[in-house]
Amino acid sequence: MGDFFIGALFFGLLGFLFPVFVYLDAYGNVQENKCWFSIGIYKYFKLAGGYAQIRKEGIVFHLSKKKAVIVPYADMTATRKKFEITKGFQLYRFHQIVETGLVNEPAGITVAAAIQALSAQVFSVLQTAHPFISLKNSTLLSEERGLKVTVQAVAVFNGLVLSVAFAKKLLEAFLNWIRRKKSTASWKKRQNN
Repeated sequence: MGDFFIGALFFGLLGFLFPVFVYLDAYGNVQENKCWFSIGIYKYFKLAGGYAQIRKEGIVFHLSKKKAVIVPYADMTATRKKFEITKGFQLYRFHQIVETGLVNEPAGITVAAAIQALSAQVFSVLQTAHPFISLKNSTLLSEERGLKVTVQAVAVFNGLVLSVAFAKKLLEAFLNWIRRKKSTASWKKRQNN
């Protein structure tokens, strides 16, 4: 019984510290106003997928044939604050392919060169700050008009980092609840006086 407990504790801690890789594969087509995406763990276990569209109401995420979520533009700053837990994720790989049209026109070649130069500058800064990140960029010229982007991003985290970030969020929520209680109590006290 004691050996089982020690073994379970060991493998539990090992799993808690073992890195977890989250994969994001996305393909966006500006002409169709769609961005297809897939999020998974270890590349084989799919967590979510679907496509996103930009509408006048906000960004619409179509998660299945019957389920869609709208994120209004006004709520995006508040939504970003809810996902501060993602600070525990470390970018491990970012590969992109940008396909632009107008292969025989100077504008298409200029856009492709600008994308390549901008990516090289951004990637060099990221590579200096985080030398372990795998960064790749390719720019293709096609005969079709339009702009298409393919991205594969991989982030890594472990249970310890995620639980610390989650505990921080719980503590912030608890402190905000105490502040609200104090301000409500002080407001009621003022009204009674």
